[in-house]
Amino acid sequence: MRRLALALVSGVLALGLAGCGGGGSSTDCGLDGCTVVFPRSGAGTVSVLGIEARLVGVDQGVAEVEVAGQQVRVPVGAETEAGGFTVGVESVTDSEVRVRVRA
Repeated sequence: MRRLALALVSGVLALGLAGCGGGGSSTDCGLDGCTVVFPRSGAGTVSVLGIEARLVGVDQGVAEVEVAGQQVRVPVGAETEAGGFTVGVESVTDSEVRVRVRA
């Protein structure tokens, strides 16, 4: 019975943490947050952890990201707070920007 309860709780958590990609972006969520891969063009908004996130743009290795309605500038490898979430930029390439969002 305990295993069944744990399986049900795990399933509910997985559904609650799932993200939706859009505009060429993709998400990968787990218990410790979500990784979002945005196209470098900045097209697309995703829904993760019950909020919306989008890439506004990138300038000289600093990504401008909007999370839960708040815009922040985050250098690659750094983290900051936005809308009650921790936002970090993991990498920036010629084609994509990888952002980590944690509650």
